[in-house]
Amino acid sequence: MEARLNVFGSPIAGKFLKHIVSAGKVLADSPLPAATQELVNLRASQINGCGFCTDMHTKDALAAGETSVRLNLVAAWREATVFTEAERAALELTEQGTRIAGAAGGVTDEAWANAAKHYDEEQLAALVSQIALINTFNRLNVITRQPAGDYQPGQFG
Repeated sequence: MEARLNVFGSPIAGKFLKHIVSAGKVLADSPLPAATQELVNLRASQINGCGFCTDMHTKDALAAGETSVRLNLVAAWREATVFTEAERAALELTEQGTRIAGAAGGVTDEAWANAAKHYDEEQLAALVSQIALINTFNRLNVITRQPAGDYQPGQFG
């Protein structure tokens, strides 16, 4: 598969990527646990069908010490016993925040309240921002058909 657009060679896409990558660095330094960030990135990428981001975040999470069992069960997190209650709340918020168009009313008060039980205000700000950011990356990659499979951990870091 070949990408429809060379986002790395385009001056406009390059400037845009520079800014959203910078936003990602802010979130990487936030108080939201790194493992939660990767689970969020992976789940949203699965929902959006973004092979590039699914590949990237699976490999980065493994390189950071995440287990293959947990990564393999992200898509079925509701039935899995390997996630904490806080991670489960983050995954629910991710799903609802990613599927806004299909949900009449967006994120439910219940999902928000559950996340707020586990994360303080700064962590919630980071969590919401992480969900928004990964959805941005997913859309860019899906629209331009960025190929998946060749990513190397830390390639962009």
